[in-house]
This record gives sequence, C-alpha cells and structure tokens, in this order.
Amino acid sequence: MLVELVRTTTKDGLRLDGALSVPVDNETLGVAVDAFVFLHGVGGSFYGGALFQKLQSAFLKLGSAVVRVNTRGHGSVSMIATTGGASRYGAAFEVVDQCRYDVRAWVDCLVERGYQRIGVVGHSLGAIKAVYAIALESHPSVVCVLAASPPRLSYAAFQNSPRSADHFSSIDAARAYVADGKPDQLFTASFPFPMLICAATYLDKYGPDERYHFLPLVSKLSVPTLFTYGQLELESGGVAFAGLPDAIQTAAANVPSIQVTTIPGADHFYTGKYGELATAMADWVRTELPPR
Repeated sequence: MLVELVRTTTKDGLRLDGALSVPVDNETLGVAVDAFVFLHGVGGSFYGGALFQKLQSAFLKLGSAVVRVNTRGHGSVSMIATTGGASRYGAAFEVVDQCRYDVRAWVDCLVERGYQRIGVVGHSLGAIKAVYAIALESHPSVVCVLAASPPRLSYAAFQNSPRSADHFSSIDAARAYVADGKPDQLFTASFPFPMLICAATYLDKYGPDERYHFLPLVSKLSVPTLFTYGQLELESGGVAFAGLPDAIQTAAANVPSIQVTTIPGADHFYTGKYGELATAMADWVRTELPPR
C-alpha cells in the first residue's frame, strides 16, 4: 500500500508527522466521509499498530482517505520540533488537553487538501482525545467520531478500586515531586500500569480534577459517534472499563446519534478481532453517514 508522508503544524507551533493513504476509485463503495484521522493510543505512533492497519484497509474500501498521525504524545519520550526549537514531549510529558491543537491541525491539513467531510478515529487514549477535542472544540468539517475503547479516567473510581493502593502510591509520589519544585521529574508509576511519566503529567491525567473523564463530555458531542469495546476488557479490565456501555448510554440519553457496540471475545487491543471491529465500524459509517 502506497502512502504519502505528510506534516502539519499546530497553532502552538509543534510539527507533527503522519502518513496519508487514498482509496483506489474502482475498489470503493463510497460513503459521505471524505477522510478519516486516526489517533494512536498512549505512547503510540502513526507507523505502529496492527489494529489501525486493518481499520485503514476497511475505510479505504469505503472510499475514504485515511491519515494515520502522530500527536504530541507519540512515543514514551519524544523530541518534537517547534517554532521555538526542539521540545520534549511524548506520553511521559504531554498535557492531554493540548490534543485539541493536534486534532484541529490534522483536520485542517485534510481540509487544505480538499477533503470536506472528515471523521476522527481513536483507540484507547486516542479515543479519549477524539471525544475530548470534538466535544470541547467542534470543527465544521468533522462529521463523525469513532472511539475504540476509551477508558474511564476517574480519580474517584480509582480511589475505590481493588488497586487503590497503587493509585495512592503513584499520586503521592507525583505530588511529592511537584511540591519539591520538580514537576518534570520522571518516575515509574505503578498505576494503571507500570509507566515512565513525569509528575505533572501523572497528576494531570490521573489526579482529582478528572480532566479527561470522558463520560461528562458525551452529551456535548454534536456529531454521530460510535463507541466500541471488547467483551473481555469490559469483563476483566477493572474500574477503567466496567459498566461503560451502560454508562455511555445513560450519558447520551438525549443524544440519539451516539451508539455503543461490544465486540465479542475482544480484549482492549482487539487481538485476533481486528476484522470484527473493522466490520462493525464500516457498517456503522455506511448506516449513519450514507452518501449524499
């Protein structure tokens, strides 16, 4: 599959890279989405991930272009070129709120190339970013969101989970570094999984402000949105995933354009179930966004 390496610059001056694929005209079905932006999960990148490879193929067959992109959170620790020189980002240092700049820059990049109706697709933290960015700053060219397995980032839920001791320990360590005037200090947090992260970023993502708890944002989504989850992650993923389909439906009680689908036998990464997820997403796009 041929791709074009592409680049965009966010409004705060970060240069981000990605790869654009376009459909072959005589092999496509045609839907009313000209192009999709794919947002990777925590520490991911545009060039990694078997899941997105399968989804990309399915969406190209729909007749839509696909751009797989880096956000400022790509990799664990990354140096990103900015208008002011190279700066340190990656999952260990990103401020998730700034994903709004990344998503808008990539959507604007597609609009500049002539694509008018754009969908935003994300997995895991990328799904949270898709919901967060579009719910808080809708873009006139975005016509849908597809959010695969966004976890519940809720301080209250974590503090009352079986692994609350790990959460307390990581929060306390991060607070101690910040209090000592070292917000950028890297440490290995044990919750929700072992990760290298700086103190300020950990508190921003997992602290009491619950800035990225996506459920309160569901009712603010003004475009058709599909949430998907794997059956296994819902059953064994702990408080980050337990009961989310019902919780989303409750949050979307007055928003009929929001749907939730569970993929039988799938884990958080849809291992061995890529095809099932791709089919579910493609069928939803054809149904919810038929050709004009």
